[in-house]
Formats: sequence, C-alpha cells, structure tokens
Amino acid sequence: MWPELANALGFCVAFGVSFAGHRLLSFKDAGTSVATSLRRFGVTALAGFASNEIVFVVLLRWLALPSLLALFLALVFAAGQTFVLSRFWAFRR
Repeated sequence: MWPELANALGFCVAFGVSFAGHRLLSFKDAGTSVATSLRRFGVTALAGFASNEIVFVVLLRWLALPSLLALFLALVFAAGQTFVLSRFWAFRR
C-alpha cells in the first residue's frame, strides 16, 4: 500500500475518536453546541489532513526523507495546527 493512501485511511479512522476526545476531554467546557463543534472540527480536521498530506508528500517525495521520519514531521505539524484551530475556533470557550 502506498504510504499516502495509508495516511489517508488513518485520517478516516481517527476523525471520530479525535472529535469525541476533544469534545469530552480536552474542550469539555466548550461554548459551542455539539453540532457546531462537529462542523467546525470537520473543517479543522480536513485542514489538518490537507497540511499533513502536503508536508508528508513534500518531505517524502521532494526531499527524499525516509517515510517514517516524513510521516512523524508531518503529523507534528498537523497536530499543532489542529490544536490551535480547535482551541480558538471549533471548540471556542
């Protein structure tokens, strides 16, 4: 399986778990409704996925980094972006 495809499948599996964890644990005092948070988190997660995929492909294909290192760096970048968007927009307090 191509690393990019495996990465996309991982995103699909992680979305529900991530939303539940953020809503119930990280941002349990959110000032938004569940429906609003879900829509906003969907946008946030897609933006995180897009940046993750772009950074991953650049590091893997253009800079020829090993796939695990490229994936790790892309995930760290996307996680930071997702947290900031989640904290200040999707689950705004």
